[in-house]
Amino acid sequence: METDVNWTGTGIDLDRPNAARMYDYYLGGAFNFAADRDLAEQAVQVMPWMREAVAANRSFLARAVRHCVAHGIRQFLDLGSGIPTVGNVHEIAQAADPSCRVAYVDNEAVAVAHSSQLLATDPQTTITRADLRDPARVLAAPTVRELIDFSEPVAVLAVAVLHFVPEAGRPEEILADYRRAMAPGSRFVLSHVTGDHDPEQAEAAARVYQRADTPVLPRSRERLAAMLAGFTLVPPGLVDATEWHSTPAAGAEHVGFYAAVAVVE
Repeated sequence: METDVNWTGTGIDLDRPNAARMYDYYLGGAFNFAADRDLAEQAVQVMPWMREAVAANRSFLARAVRHCVAHGIRQFLDLGSGIPTVGNVHEIAQAADPSCRVAYVDNEAVAVAHSSQLLATDPQTTITRADLRDPARVLAAPTVRELIDFSEPVAVLAVAVLHFVPEAGRPEEILADYRRAMAPGSRFVLSHVTGDHDPEQAEAAARVYQRADTPVLPRSRERLAAMLAGFTLVPPGLVDATEWHSTPAAGAEHVGFYAAVAVVE
């Protein structure tokens, strides 16, 4: 399904597949274009469990948000928040506690435009167009600062987004910059594509994504553990997304995402 908004003249290249809109397509969303759907279907051809992987990652996000609320956190900074769809962070958090505040951050025009529409009547949410790779700009943005008090615990989410940051983009330094801004007791929520379970399929999918505007870099468990240095992992640690605080049935098979929630001491 394609959004009926007229994007002509907006500067958005409708012929260039976009990873956020492909993710929306996997989830059955409406905010994607023909080029996104075509490339997404090519990815499914080489990795047939792609939709299941994305759904499992989305389920992890919900469990992680509820975990954060259960541990007293009432403010969330969602980096690379993506295109609005059912089960957004603010919906999950506010269902647990209506006082929760959520600052979304994304650099994709369609995601920001639809987030702005969705959040227009909710004073406890904002959307900021910014690149998560520039922590100083993100943390100083008025739309972030007006909601988030960094002297209090906050949950910073980087769910299904850091695999778009290449090694040259200094992922460890990016995470360290955010960690330094987080008060003790804060949580950092991560999920990330990996090739550990099926290297050949992961490599084939990564080749498909080379034709999108943001190529994917799957990382190993060891590499992700190194990126999380300085955080204290919540049990069960860095595991498959299906295995993080899930039912036994949900963790029966891998889906290709590692996931973790970590504490700032």
